[in-house]
Amino acid sequence: MYKSSKRLATKAAKLALIKKAENVVTMDLRGLVTTCDFFVICNGTSDVHVKAIADAIEDGLREVDEKAWHVEGSEGKRWILLDYVNVVVHVFDEETRDYYQLERLWGDAKIEKHEDE
Repeated sequence: MYKSSKRLATKAAKLALIKKAENVVTMDLRGLVTTCDFFVICNGTSDVHVKAIADAIEDGLREVDEKAWHVEGSEGKRWILLDYVNVVVHVFDEETRDYYQLERLWGDAKIEKHEDE
């Protein structure tokens, strides 16, 4: 289990990259909101890809004793939200991500981009 929300967010981002997620970022919300510390945001290229990314994150974090407190959107597969309390993971399809623009909405947050190594 991760004691640091930053480490948990980074692990989720790396798991997304393993499944070839696109535009993977972590947003540091500490000091801006009280609901969570980090958002992890990424997108897939299709509904099947979105589901595969979300499943990989959920399975990978479960292996290190981190279980999602709440999951939403698995049916529609356009926006799947994995809530780990201090870290909230958003897996979008490209169109839905463009529509909601969470990075712009939380523009004061420090954003870290993640790419395949």
